[in-house]
Amino acid sequence: MTIAFLNGDFLPLSEAKISPMDRGFLFGDGIYEVIPTYQAKPVGMKGHMARLKSGLSAISITNPYDETQWRDILATLVEKNSPYIPSGNIGIYFHVSRGTDSKRFHAFPDNIAPTVFGFAFEIAPAQPLNKHDVKAFKVALEEDKRWQRCHIKSTSLLGNVLHFQTGVEQGVNETILHNSAGEITEASSCNVFIVKNNVVYTPPLDNQLLPGITRSIALEAFTRASIEVEASRFSIDDLLNADEVWLSSSSKEIAPVVEVNGMAIGDGNVGDMWQKAIKAYHDYKFIA
Repeated sequence: MTIAFLNGDFLPLSEAKISPMDRGFLFGDGIYEVIPTYQAKPVGMKGHMARLKSGLSAISITNPYDETQWRDILATLVEKNSPYIPSGNIGIYFHVSRGTDSKRFHAFPDNIAPTVFGFAFEIAPAQPLNKHDVKAFKVALEEDKRWQRCHIKSTSLLGNVLHFQTGVEQGVNETILHNSAGEITEASSCNVFIVKNNVVYTPPLDNQLLPGITRSIALEAFTRASIEVEASRFSIDDLLNADEVWLSSSSKEIAPVVEVNGMAIGDGNVGDMWQKAIKAYHDYKFIA
């Protein structure tokens, strides 16, 4: 039994209840963040808080806490859940919905307080430094069928769920997405990188993809480690002919991909550039 946070109270997760009239339940009307912590040290906290603030502003929900208060809530959740998650690899999920109204009506209601929920869960350990020890990913490839504001970390994740389910049904780890022009955007729950001739490429930020915090940390880490990196659009052919392909997310850090739609990437093995990249990421991730 883990401990959750709900509207100012810490309580067993099984006792955390919201009204079925909550707009997060009825409309997916909310914003969320997932923050990884290792031995009580959060990764990318400033970035997560900035994105949470930006997302709430984008959908006109007042941020219920300042950054210090959010940090305190996270620290308390980690502390209270440490006995239940002895590995110390703890993810913290924060969810802010517009709140509970007395009726179901599409327009934003006036004068209701946001619902704030947080809980802890075990995440995978940090990625190993040796390419021979890492779990390599195999992924599917699909055209993006989601809405046009993917840069907002909305709780309305049905489109992402359907794309991820495609991967599950194909027996792979993820689904990489492309737009109608055949340009790679992101994956159902990750950002995407390719490597060609020792240069790392990732799609530039726009409304088609989420500004991933791990992506941001990785880009700075790569620059510090003298790994050449470019935010640049690339095609399906570029993806399939890359020397290496990686995914990034808070829970996966930087994960190597060795197969897309049944086609091997490079020689089908985790590459040397990934090994250099994950070391750079680990060296910087608690500094960001």
